[in-house]
Amino acid sequence: MEVTVDVAGGPTHERSVPDDATFGDLVADLSVSVHQVALLVDGRPQPADAPIDADHVRVVRLIKGG
Repeated sequence: MEVTVDVAGGPTHERSVPDDATFGDLVADLSVSVHQVALLVDGRPQPADAPIDADHVRVVRLIKGG
């Protein structure tokens, strides 16, 4: 399966992933922790353990501070 990964504030990647890949697998391929990002499909957050069922994923880094 081909997936376009749009990293907010960064580059867009084209990834080929197995049909049973999860959103977490996709992020691991980018060397980013699932705890540091939100994974969005059509503007809706996706759990890291859910199977990828989209051809476009937006990755938004979460910011913490105070």
